[in-house]
Amino acid sequence: MSTSANETIGEPSTANNEDQSSKPKILEAQYIVPFILVASLFPLWGFANDITNPLVKAFKDIFLISNAQSSLVQFAFYLGYGVMAIPAAIFIRRFSYKSGILLGLGLYATGALLFLPASITMEFNYFLAALWILTCGLALLETTANPYVLSMGHPDTSTQRLNLAQAFNPIGSLTGMFVASNYILGELKVEEFRLAEKAANPEYANMLPSVVDGKLTQAIQDFSVAEPAAHQAMQAADLVTVRGPYIAIAVVVGILFLVFLFNKLPKTISNDHPLTLKELKETFGRLIANKCYLEGVLAQAFYVGAQIMCWTFIIHYGMTSVGLTAAESQQYNMIAMGVFLASRFICIFLLSFVRPGQLLMLLAAGGFALSLGTIFLGGYTGLYCLIGISICMSLMFPTIYGIALKGMGDDASLASAGLVMAIVGGALMPPLQASMIDAAPIIEGIPSVQTSFVLPLICFIVICIFGYRAHNKYKV
Repeated sequence: MSTSANETIGEPSTANNEDQSSKPKILEAQYIVPFILVASLFPLWGFANDITNPLVKAFKDIFLISNAQSSLVQFAFYLGYGVMAIPAAIFIRRFSYKSGILLGLGLYATGALLFLPASITMEFNYFLAALWILTCGLALLETTANPYVLSMGHPDTSTQRLNLAQAFNPIGSLTGMFVASNYILGELKVEEFRLAEKAANPEYANMLPSVVDGKLTQAIQDFSVAEPAAHQAMQAADLVTVRGPYIAIAVVVGILFLVFLFNKLPKTISNDHPLTLKELKETFGRLIANKCYLEGVLAQAFYVGAQIMCWTFIIHYGMTSVGLTAAESQQYNMIAMGVFLASRFICIFLLSFVRPGQLLMLLAAGGFALSLGTIFLGGYTGLYCLIGISICMSLMFPTIYGIALKGMGDDASLASAGLVMAIVGGALMPPLQASMIDAAPIIEGIPSVQTSFVLPLICFIVICIFGYRAHNKYKV
């Protein structure tokens, strides 16, 4: 801090004393209303993520496809982030954060509404297309909302501010899980068929859950051959069940569109001129030279992959390693999200005392240890370890985001695109884990659904290394 001309050398002014003693506020008064409005968007992608995760298992049984094929749900869903992130950032720089929010909400609602024709035609690929369009909207919203929240105040409190906004995300996730459990998985005719088959074959009670799951899947396939008309009617009823929540969320998103359309939001970046090709190259050059940022993008890709794998395949884990139904397994997914939400608030508090990089490193180490338990313990103990991973994951996304974007200024919108594009890790890793579940186990004597969690384990190693480097090298 420089000394002004009318200050005496060696005698700090009252203003300086106040600056040293006062800590920047997480949220200043002029940003409270805009922050609340933007924070209301965070549950939207939480809802979409977690009502979509169970569709991997649901579509596998409805369409009689493999785990690898059904995991294309996640591939299509998260591919939208990879495709739309950079165009979204350029759009925001050309227009405004508000314009990005409005376009994102419009695409979100359109994708959700497309579940109607997809369910009528009963085409799996149409559902994938609808999810991709929906996710293009999510990519716009996340590319907009995250850096916008970071910009609403002092840079030193940006990570805490983003963690606070991200705390609303699990509310949407819990709602999505509740709806998926009670209004999709709990209402599927194919699930009723599986329960009837279990009741008709009491000997299944003495078999391994993974063996029973295979026999029930075979029974559905036999039913589709023996009674194709009845099976098609069951498929049609289940697809109507699946589409209902998506039509409802389209209405909610439409209402939010109107709220943002008629509310004024503060401008925190300059949009006076379009982003030229020269400026784009210069910005990319600065980002590529920023090692902390590049490592953050890599860590974010591995984090999102780990999150989606742990939350998608908890249903498979519960059904094949414990013997639960799909709806019962989804209840444990809700428990995982509950502890995730509680841990998020605890971690926001801890950030007042522990540097972000250090806490990220410690939590990633915890995720690694719990992944080992998920793989080797199995049964309910392994399931509880899988739930416990959510405690460790709660801080990761916004903290990686905040570390990587700290001090970016006007580059934040484009830099944010790289971090949002990293969400494509959720498109690439779940199909790989699904292929491992379909294949023979990599460790003899342990079911493949358990050994497949070696992939999240590797992800947590990468995140732990980034946390270590952020704390020790980049001093964040």
